[in-house]
Amino acid sequence: MIKEFPYGNTFLELDIPSNQFKGELVSRLHSYESGKTEVELVEDSMKTPIGSKTLKELAKAKRRVTVIASDHTRPVPSKVIMPLILREIRKGNPKAEITILIATGCHRETTKEELIGKFGSEIYKKEKIVIHDCDKDAMVRIGTLPSGGACIVNKLAIDTDLLVAEGFIEPHFFAGFSGGRKSVLPGVCSRETVMANHCSEFIDDKKATTGILENNPIHEDMIWAAKKAKLAFIVNVVVNMEKKIVFSVAGDVDKAHKIGCSKVLELFKVKANVADIVITTNGGYPLDQNIYQAVKGMTAAEASVRQDGVIIMMAKSNDGHGGEDFYHQMADEKDINKTLQMFRNSNRNQTRPDQWQSQILIRVLNKAKVIYISDAPDEMIKNFHMIPSHDLREALQKAEEILKNQNASIVTIPDGVSVIVQ
Repeated sequence: MIKEFPYGNTFLELDIPSNQFKGELVSRLHSYESGKTEVELVEDSMKTPIGSKTLKELAKAKRRVTVIASDHTRPVPSKVIMPLILREIRKGNPKAEITILIATGCHRETTKEELIGKFGSEIYKKEKIVIHDCDKDAMVRIGTLPSGGACIVNKLAIDTDLLVAEGFIEPHFFAGFSGGRKSVLPGVCSRETVMANHCSEFIDDKKATTGILENNPIHEDMIWAAKKAKLAFIVNVVVNMEKKIVFSVAGDVDKAHKIGCSKVLELFKVKANVADIVITTNGGYPLDQNIYQAVKGMTAAEASVRQDGVIIMMAKSNDGHGGEDFYHQMADEKDINKTLQMFRNSNRNQTRPDQWQSQILIRVLNKAKVIYISDAPDEMIKNFHMIPSHDLREALQKAEEILKNQNASIVTIPDGVSVIVQ
């Protein structure tokens, strides 16, 4: 049973004994075909927006326009989407002053090379691009979130005549789904606002999980922030394993996004198949650049591995851990449950940067051992309370040694971020 797993821009292979192989969890996404080109899909969605006028109509008489775009950690095919958005805005108002605002949330700054790779050299050279900095940029408070936290947003998103966003929709391990309202929160909010929204109480909430929007407290904050910021129009796509667009929605931040989420649920949901060992990935580049992002893929395996089983996680992690706070929360305390209790004893206004990711990783580690295949230093992986490896065969041997079972059952999830395990 030769299985292939995305790793960076390449693939890793493993020959799994047939008597151990219990099954593979793969979404319908990767076999889904729309019958249209990527450009046709986006154009069609923009011509028939959901719950909104067309972008061209919205742009009429709008002098200042801000377009929020995802950062380097998201596989949004901006080379396809952004030219179409800019074209429609300028059809409505040829003299519009357009700013592309990169929604980094609390991530590091997107580099020049990453911007060129994302948009192409023409847009990079000709358009005004600003990278959001949650700690340094001019911000404005626009109200109080339903959760009670202050809603503080980048001034460029507020002091504009029209706010638009591009993005993509995939399962999200605590917001339910990515895309839509996430362009504003956490995308272009202050660190204080992101901390309040990502508090330990919400992360522990049973509704704050993959595939759920209704009564999800994290989503409720996010959609409130997007509406309060007057996000008027979104273009959101669904991409396959090759990062090609297979579905597109446009229009109202809530109504259009929900239609996109319904499509993702239809394509992505799979039934859990519980096994001793679950092998998974973060879908390759760009989502497997660091350990921080890789926690997402681990949660798919968490839903299918037995208690005290083993997860083998593959993520190239060439960018290291992905967050200093995340690293030290995991590395500086040997007892991960002491760290977890510290998070739970803090109120939402005392939320520490990255603690949500640490909280979820600790939850995963309390269910299963994690063997982590990457290009990151072994010591770094050990400091995250995981077992380092650089080879799939070696990782499987380590898993069998941990379980003391040479015939342990194995389930594979080739793309851990493209399944909703139910």
